Amino acid sequence: MTSANLRHFSRYFPHISRIKNLLSHNLLLSLGLGLLACSSSVADEGGNTNNDIARGAYLMKIGDCVACHTAVGGRELAGGLPFETPFGAVYSTNITSDKETGIGKYSYEEFFNAMHHGVGVNGNLYPAMPYTSYSLLTDADTQAIYAYLMSTKPIKQANRDNDVYFPFNLRFGLKAWNLVAHDAKEFTPSKEKSEHWNRGNYLVNALGHCGECHTPRDTLFAMEQDKHFEGAIIEGLEASDIRPAELNRQNWTHEDLKSLFTEGYSRKGTVFGGMYPVVYHSFSHLTDDDMRAVSSYLLDTDEDIQPQALTFNGHKPELPGYTLYKGYCAGCHGQNGEGRPNVAPAMAGNATLDKASPHNIVAVILKGIQSQHYNATTSFYAMPGYADELSDEQIKDLANYLRLTWSTQAGNLDVKTIQSLKEVILEHD
Repeated sequence: MTSANLRHFSRYFPHISRIKNLLSHNLLLSLGLGLLACSSSVADEGGNTNNDIARGAYLMKIGDCVACHTAVGGRELAGGLPFETPFGAVYSTNITSDKETGIGKYSYEEFFNAMHHGVGVNGNLYPAMPYTSYSLLTDADTQAIYAYLMSTKPIKQANRDNDVYFPFNLRFGLKAWNLVAHDAKEFTPSKEKSEHWNRGNYLVNALGHCGECHTPRDTLFAMEQDKHFEGAIIEGLEASDIRPAELNRQNWTHEDLKSLFTEGYSRKGTVFGGMYPVVYHSFSHLTDDDMRAVSSYLLDTDEDIQPQALTFNGHKPELPGYTLYKGYCAGCHGQNGEGRPNVAPAMAGNATLDKASPHNIVAVILKGIQSQHYNATTSFYAMPGYADELSDEQIKDLANYLRLTWSTQAGNLDVKTIQSLKEVILEHD
């Protein structure tokens, strides 16, 4: 029967028209469901589904690949960012799917070896690539990351030669380093801890590779595992002590850490230096559940923590640092250290001031902090550095005043300490 006949026939039998519409609707619905089912299971040339690629994209963000593999002003994941080491500069490489200059020709086995063993197709990798942490990744997560990277837009950009001096430019020595300093093994959850805590442990130590910066290194420049998360000096700044005992002493809460990792700011202060791109590109993308897992691990508790009053011990105008604070700091940080939204963080309760080490206080006074932008509602102005304006005596007076007024630390720094810190801090200008 032709469509014309059907229309003619339906004039006499109206229910035929309703049946035709119903059949058409059901046919479209069936086609739609079929297409939806296909779209969720469509595999690429390597057999990876859209779900694998989407999960890999998330894992890669938490792994902070963009921050390290993107040069300032460069194209995403195309490499070229320098890492200063005691042996010279090491440049991150192109990890897009380009087959000539990226990793597009890598098989999964080759990718796995690079991620877990530090061995690329052209030989051993320098441990500036944190394979010593990525080796904890599960095989399933490594496959998902591989699937995503192979789906990225290929960018043809040749890798830069490393500026590493002899004999450290001879990579065969890295084989010996791996034998001594690297134990490649997959993450094993602790049976004594909660599922949430274990998930946080995995995110922080495997994907987030936080220990690479927050753990001191020995004479072979391997992480000192018995000093895990005690803090370390990275390019003139101190990656903080983030052990649970220290975070709990400073009264960090789950909400504080969530705010810090989401917006770079909390009632305990802001991130700066190398942590800014980590928050912007990586941890700010954590799901709520993963964010809670991270804070549960770092604070070593799943339980809520009650925030305490922020420290403000009152001004002491008789101290020499009082005039310096009023002249150089109060305009942005407030007369009583209360801070100004989207301008400057509060001094009251600031974790940088309440650390036992004064390193970062002096570093910020000397070098300032670059402006930071997180989203449409959260940004912070740049803070100028005063290395050329304040004497060592004035820096000592100001640092002592900040600690005495807004922390539980003593204000007993001397000029010799300031001079020693300056030497380390300004070395990386």
